[in-house]
Order: sequence, then structure tokens, then C-alpha cells
Amino acid sequence: MGENTITQEELGDEYFQDPHTFHAALREQSAAHQVVLPRGLKAWLVTRYEEARLVLADARFSKDYSQFEPLFDRHFVGEGERARFEQSLAQHMLNSDPPSHTRLRKLVTKAFTARRVERLRPRIQEITDELLDAVAGQPEVDLVEALAFPLPITVICEILDVPMDQRDDFRRWSNILLAGNEPAIIQEAGGAMAAFLSRMVDDKRANPGDDIFSALVHATEDDDRLDHTELISMAFLLLVAGHETTVNLIATGVLNLLRHPEQLEKLRADRSLLPGAVEEFLRYEGPVNQATFRFTTEAVTVGDVTIPEGEIVLASLISANRDDNRFPDGETFDITRPAGGHLAFGHGIHYCLGAPLARIEGEIAVGTLLDRYDIGLADEPETLRWRSSTLIRGLYTLPVSLSARGPR
Repeated sequence: MGENTITQEELGDEYFQDPHTFHAALREQSAAHQVVLPRGLKAWLVTRYEEARLVLADARFSKDYSQFEPLFDRHFVGEGERARFEQSLAQHMLNSDPPSHTRLRKLVTKAFTARRVERLRPRIQEITDELLDAVAGQPEVDLVEALAFPLPITVICEILDVPMDQRDDFRRWSNILLAGNEPAIIQEAGGAMAAFLSRMVDDKRANPGDDIFSALVHATEDDDRLDHTELISMAFLLLVAGHETTVNLIATGVLNLLRHPEQLEKLRADRSLLPGAVEEFLRYEGPVNQATFRFTTEAVTVGDVTIPEGEIVLASLISANRDDNRFPDGETFDITRPAGGHLAFGHGIHYCLGAPLARIEGEIAVGTLLDRYDIGLADEPETLRWRSSTLIRGLYTLPVSLSARGPR
């Protein structure tokens, strides 16, 4: 199937509110489709599991933002206007290929170790308990504001020693940068975020502590270390990825339990199902819709489609995770299914470094919530609004009713 035979699909609000119906139709048709993103950027969208794995791991799909950045201008259609991202926020490992990626990831891994993450478990439990204490006696709350957002942002701010009084500013900047706003608004938010993180880097150089950000600032490997701009970019990546994914993992996981009461009862009856349930949350409604941009360095055949050289390519993780060829009856939510192998955290060398932290936070948040409260949806599911972002799959709000659980 050639490029000229494929219809360009425009992704608008209808897509954001129900991407799954759209993706299911695309998976039936072919492996890749040309789409037009909000603001007019043209790209190829890959929706099947095996082909998405190829895009995520094959070196012919480059992540080198500096090399391919000029491609953006010629991929706009109609009256689309490009929002130019703050460059000091873009020079991190997710926007690089080996050998630069190898170097950056090695330095970050020295600071962000599994041992450091596991040591956080008691503190994550403590924060969760405090948040759920704060809503005791309230018959209805927005679970995003009450738990799903404050838990991971508190954890990542403590990990990186970010002042908590900056939390609201950081959230506002993050939402703007991920939502495809007007170019001028994006540039203003990016500049504010970069200035804030630059001050953090300077402070950690002068006043190192026992936190992961201090370890990152001072990490060395064969006399190599991250420079100032690289540290700003890496802090941005860790802060955004470190809370955005988990906010959506918690909120959409609870939503899908409430929409499938028989699954909720299974989990209440057998708490050993919780780790597997979290994997099914990630598979069925993962926190990332489309993985970040990749660019073809040569013509690449993806399933039944050949994507030319120099094209922007996106792999839809939430679509791949519902591909029946990998997960039978993939549109069904089942916390007992073997959901391993899902792509919610990516695949290949760019696999999410924070996946263990997200899993711990998801298990503690959902498990503690179910231990302490009987919960129900306070609004009809159809009234809930999903964020207008091709990258993030998450709810704006999740109103739930709460009643304390007595001794069982």
C-alpha cells in the first residue's frame, strides 16, 4: 500500500474523547496511516502491536531531535503553526539516539537506581494515608485532585527535592507543554519551566543533598558528567514523566474498576490480584496514548505500508495494547489476564526508567483506597472529559462517592 492511497485522518476532540473506536478501525485497515495532528502537523500513526514494537525499537526510527528538528516545518498542512519547544528542555535521553542516548541513560541510571526507588515504598504509603485521611467524611471527591495527582507529584518533588510550594506552577506549565496549546503560550511556559529548573541545578551544585537530583547533578562516569543544559532537560523529563504517567495510571485504573464492578469485586476478594490488576490498568487504558515523535532515516516497511524516509512517525501504545493478535479479546478489561508484554512504558532502549516507581505508586494508591473506602462513580462515565493531548491519555476529573469501610 503506497502513501498516495492512504487518507489523512484529522485527530480532533472526538478522537481525544474516544480514541479506542478510531484505533480499532485503523488496526483493521492497515498497519500505518497518515494523520493530521492538532495544529496541522502531518505524521504516520502506527496502531498494531508488532508494528508498534518495531517503531519503538528499530534504529531506523530516530529520536535525535536536533538532527530531525527541521523536518517539522515541512510537515505542517493548511494553516497550522508550529510551536517551538524550549530547547533547554529538549536535550534529554528521550530525544537522542546512541551513542548520546547510551551516555545520558548511563549517567541517569547511576542516580535513579532500583534500590533508591524501593526505599521509597514506606514514604509512598505514608503520603497515600495522609491524602486519604484528608478526605475522610467527605461523601464525594474528585479523585484526581484528592489522590491521583498529589501522590505522584509529591513523591517526584521529594525525590528531586523540588519545593512543594512550586507544585501548582509546575503542574500548570506541564499541562500547557503537553496539551498542544497556542505557540506563544507554550513558549512562555517552556521558558518559565527552564528558568525554574536552571535555578534548581545551580542550587544542587552548590548545596548537594541526599536526594536523587543531587545524585544526578554530581553523577560521573569515566570523568563524564551532565552539563547544565542536559541537567535542565533531564530534570524536566524526570519531573514530567515521573508524575504524569502515574496520575493517569491511578485515575483511569480506578475508573475502569468502577465501570466493571465484577472486576472490582474480584480484586476486593483477592488482594493478591493487585499487581496483575495494575498491569491490566496499564494495558487496557495506559497513561500514554502516542509515544513521542520518531523520524524515519530511510524508507521502512511497517506491516503492509512503506513509510518514506524523512517522515514523522507515532506509535499508539494504547492501540497496540488492545490488538487482538497480541492480547485476545483486547477490548475486554480483565484483571486476571496475563497482561505482561504490554507497551504502556514503551519498548527497547527508551523503555521508561520510572516504570518500577509507577507500579509501586499504583499498587499502594489503589490498594489503600480499596482497603479504606467503598467507592462509586458520582457522574455518568459518558460525562467525564479526557485531556486534549495526543501524548497523554488522562481524565481532567474523576468524581467519586466515598464511604468508609468498617471492620470486615
